[in-house]
Parts: sequence; C-alpha cells; structure tokens
Amino acid sequence: MSEPTPGEESFLSHLVELRSRLVRSAIAVLLVFLCLAPWAGFWYDLLAKPMLDALPAGATMIATGVVTPFFVPIKVTMLLAFLIALPYVLYQAWAFVAPGLYAHEKRLVAPLVIASTALFLLGVAFCYFFVFRGVFRFIAEFAPASVQVAPDIEQYLGFVMTMFVAFGVTFEVPIAVILLAKAGVVDAAKLRQARPYVIVGAFVVAAVVTPPDVVSQFMLAVPMILLYELGVVFVRWSASAKDAAEETLPAPREEKSPQRMQD
Repeated sequence: MSEPTPGEESFLSHLVELRSRLVRSAIAVLLVFLCLAPWAGFWYDLLAKPMLDALPAGATMIATGVVTPFFVPIKVTMLLAFLIALPYVLYQAWAFVAPGLYAHEKRLVAPLVIASTALFLLGVAFCYFFVFRGVFRFIAEFAPASVQVAPDIEQYLGFVMTMFVAFGVTFEVPIAVILLAKAGVVDAAKLRQARPYVIVGAFVVAAVVTPPDVVSQFMLAVPMILLYELGVVFVRWSASAKDAAEETLPAPREEKSPQRMQD
C-alpha cells in the first residue's frame, strides 16, 4: 500500500479535526439536554404560554397521539439545549475555520458571526414576546362561540418552529445587506433604488410563511423593511467613513531626480 501524499495527509487531518469539533459540539448539547430533561414539561408549558393566555379560561391544549405527550416536550428541551450550547458550538466552528483565514478575514468573520447569532435570537424573542401574543389573541377573538378552541401540542410546536425560523431569518437582513455591500455587489445607491421592490417582497414573504391573518403578516413585513433600512444606513455610513479616511491619507511624495554634478 502506497504512502499517503502530503495533500492527502492534510485532507485527512482536516477530516479528523472536523470530526473532533462535531463530537465536542454534540457532547455539549447532550450534556445541556440531560440537565434540562427533568423539567421537559415545564419548558413546553413555557413555550405554550402565549397560546394558553389567549385561550378562554379553563381551556387546555390536547395531544392526539399516543406518544405525543412524551416526545413533544423532549423536542422542545432538545431545541432549548441547542440554543444554550450555541456559543460553544459556534466557537468549535470558528476554531475549525480560523486557521485558514487571513487576518482581515478573521476581523470580518468574528463580528459577523456574533452579530448574526444575536440578531437571530433577537428575532426569536421578538416573535415569542410580541408576535405570538397579538396573533393568538386575534385568532381566538374570531373563533365562533360554538367552537371550543383546543390546539394540538404537536401542531402547535410545528407552527412555533416555523415562526421562530421565519423571524430569526428576517432579523438577518442587515447582515445580508452588509455582506452584499462588502462583496461589491451593491452600494448605498442601488440599495435605495431597490427599496420599492424590497417593500413588496417583504409582504409577499410574510404572506407565504405566516398564517393567513393580517396581524402576523404585518408584524413580519414591517421589521423586515426596517431592518433593511438599517442595513442601508450602515452601508452608507461605512462608505462615508471609508471616503473620509482616504481623503485624510497623506499624498505620496514625489521623488526628486538626482541632479547632475556640475563640473
């Protein structure tokens, strides 16, 4: 059997390191999950609180499957464990890719990763504390008096996860705008020209990913538009700061040609 070439050895070493980073991340999530698992029912009750607050007094949610009351709280607990362990997981990802980055790339990637994570979690929090309260109360008020509202816990979890992802990704709009500007694809002028299309697109996306009610669509589209404007402001400010820095640089000094010696 032939000896592996240096390129193959480097590739194998990267695979081994990737496996090690993934195993560490999985162990971290598992450890957090084991710590949270004894209170799995409490975590689901916390997730279901916006819906329960909107239901009539004494109303509860239902489980139509045999094992649903067990697996749904476990899924919620696993999701919570991943969110708690997310900083460590991101650190492992950063430790894997950082050696292959240039210094200026490291200075750009680290703040973007931190900012994108914070914005995603902010979107999830906005959805939980503000959107759910308005949406569930709006829907409950339109329920006929002859209908007893009793949502299924598994369907509720699927709905909540869809909304969390939708709002988390929506809050990443400034990051996407900044990355496009850094790559030279767009500038502040092009972003301003695209504003009407962004407004229409925001309401189209909101109509697709949210329930068919005006409240949830409005509460997704408006933050998306405002966050786009925030990205435009940052790109314009960054371009102005760059131009100002270039203007303050000293002009290159012209080299004088050596004079001929006089006889």
